[in-house]
Amino acid sequence: MTDPYRGLRGWAAARRAVQSRLRFTSLRLRLVVVFGLVALTAAVSASGIAYWLNREAVLTRTQDAVLRDFQQEMQNRATSLPVHPTRDQLQHTAGQMANSSQRFSVLLVAQDEHGRTVTGNSDLDTFTLEDVPASLRKAVDKQQKTSDAKDSYHLYWQRIVEDDKPYLVGGAKVIGGGPTGYMLKSLEPEAKDLNSLAWSLGIATGLALIGSALLAQAAATTVLKPVHRLGIAARRLGEGKLDTRLRVSGTDELAELSRTFNRAAESLEKTVADMSAREEASRRFVADMSHELRTPLTAITAVTEVLEEELDAETGGIDPMIEPAVRLVVSETRRLNDLVENLMEVTRFDAGTARLVLDDVDIADQITACIDARAWLDAVELDAERGIMARLDPRRLDVILANLIGNALKHGGSPVRVSVREEGEELVIRVRDHGPGIPEDVLPHVFDRFYKASASRPRSEGSGLGLSIAMENAHIHGGEITAANSPDGGAVFTLRLPRDASPLVEEEQRNGNGTKGNAR
Repeated sequence: MTDPYRGLRGWAAARRAVQSRLRFTSLRLRLVVVFGLVALTAAVSASGIAYWLNREAVLTRTQDAVLRDFQQEMQNRATSLPVHPTRDQLQHTAGQMANSSQRFSVLLVAQDEHGRTVTGNSDLDTFTLEDVPASLRKAVDKQQKTSDAKDSYHLYWQRIVEDDKPYLVGGAKVIGGGPTGYMLKSLEPEAKDLNSLAWSLGIATGLALIGSALLAQAAATTVLKPVHRLGIAARRLGEGKLDTRLRVSGTDELAELSRTFNRAAESLEKTVADMSAREEASRRFVADMSHELRTPLTAITAVTEVLEEELDAETGGIDPMIEPAVRLVVSETRRLNDLVENLMEVTRFDAGTARLVLDDVDIADQITACIDARAWLDAVELDAERGIMARLDPRRLDVILANLIGNALKHGGSPVRVSVREEGEELVIRVRDHGPGIPEDVLPHVFDRFYKASASRPRSEGSGLGLSIAMENAHIHGGEITAANSPDGGAVFTLRLPRDASPLVEEEQRNGNGTKGNAR
């Protein structure tokens, strides 16, 4: 059988470690993302500007060269045509114009002597008037007033896209009468060059992003490594390793933070050492005092037992005038004896020298023996099946039951009901009384040492340690006690214990004797 609490503790520690790593990774991720976004923004902006500038430069250079050549050809060849040329004349001139250095298609449009429209195409009718945008034709045909009051026609151009291919279309008209010329120039080579440029800029942007991520990773490592060391040191400090210190180098803010941590850890170690020394001295004082009290208390107890026998004697050996005083001495001696025993038990728990002595126990028999030994049979109702076995420490279980049942009888009144149930690998014992219950402000403190529910009644029959000792005995078994109020009235104390406490003892034995739960 394995220890379920050990697994829970391991799971909780692993969960804290994973959360810490996630937080660390998240911070690193945020730094890398910020670096990446800055680099991506810069690279995309630079690439976009570079692409736009190069695109305009390439297109403008090509466009200016083509339009200049077309205008020159119009002036040299189209103006030499007659006012009413024939189709063959237009065809021949268009072919001559297309043989220029820029290699564009030419379309010449004119009217013959009969007023009919004739055209000449340099590319065997592949470039027709329908290929020219209507807006461009309208602009070319429109006369413009010049500064010298003469009619003039200007050269117009437009970029178009047909079948996903870019083209430059230009047009001009011969001044004073003559043909109208249009040219068509493919910009596909320039588009391919620009696409290659875009791919190059995209690759450069990607490389810049990768480089920025690597730089961000390096920067994050440089920044977060001291933070990671600080987190490890803080966890070690939280685990009780108060001698943990950080190695400090440099003069930046992280170095100053490390120095502050070291100073805080040193101060904490000194404070804890002082508190531990005072606690040890206090615990030793209580243990020594309890031990020293036992010797005279033993003698006093023997005397009070004799006095009590005299009180119970039929011959009346005690003067009736001093009988109340003798009874008071007897009861207070018993109370003092219980207090000393409880103090010694508390010091064992505080010193970590409490040991489990395990045995196989029939829970129903154990509870019956507990209430029978204290003459509570008439005031306690037991709801427990015979044969429910558990491997526990019988003496410590008896202490727990005596405190819980005695507390219920004293503060809640009879009848007190004790029920036993099995829940998986746990043993659940509930002690319920039928009293007024526990005030809500008292519930969180019922297991505190020397806690009194009423400050006006600091003195009571109990020592104020019973429930605290019961809780310690439950903890040493790996169990727990909870207190609550029943909806039907009265208080309910629930004791949960593992049915077999052997794994706890074996684990503590592996860790070394003298630790809590391993010495008596």
